[in-house]
Amino acid sequence: MQQSQSFQKEIRKIVQANYLLYLPDEYPKSRKLWPLILFLHGAGQRGDDLEKVKAHGPPKLIAEEGRKFPFIIVSPQCPEDGWWSGVSETYTLNALLDDIISRYRVDEDRIYLTGLSMGGFGTWRLAIEYPDRFAAIAPVCGRGETAKAARIVRIAHVPVWIFHGAKDETVPIAESEAMVEALKKVGGDVKFTVYPEAGHDSWTETYNNPELYEWFLKHKRAKRK
Repeated sequence: MQQSQSFQKEIRKIVQANYLLYLPDEYPKSRKLWPLILFLHGAGQRGDDLEKVKAHGPPKLIAEEGRKFPFIIVSPQCPEDGWWSGVSETYTLNALLDDIISRYRVDEDRIYLTGLSMGGFGTWRLAIEYPDRFAAIAPVCGRGETAKAARIVRIAHVPVWIFHGAKDETVPIAESEAMVEALKKVGGDVKFTVYPEAGHDSWTETYNNPELYEWFLKHKRAKRK
């Protein structure tokens, strides 16, 4: 005799991540809640040396230029054999956010997500898996799953600003174009910036632009219906 059955069991998993943490100068003096940026680096910064994470993006601006930001900025490091859009890494990043929120004064309605190259892949994956966590996302020269892009809009209507270099031979611009079209089809709030002369490095100009951070701050997490 063959019968239909079902199975359910809770499995606990230990996850771990090393990360850089930036707190605004005013953080210790204020009791207010702060917006947060989760920044995901590219493949070249994987490993166990956090200094490598300072190669690009906000960590570089903070370390090399002393740039001040009105955000808590969390910049984790992916293991050498990992990939930000992998199942384990996605779970770890979500758990890391939980831990940061439990220990710091984070405004949960103003959590922003961005990443470059492999980190762009991870930005798409994390937003698709947990869209209601984020107020806005900014993938830079990444690749996402067009078949699942609607989750970003239908579950949480997350605003998206996508960046890509027109001459990128590592991650073709067609990858970002496909996500733009997928989001537009379901009424997504999407901006798309193309750098006509840029190759794979579309992140330097992106993260140097104050407009990105101003754009983040214009958005709060949408309330679920």
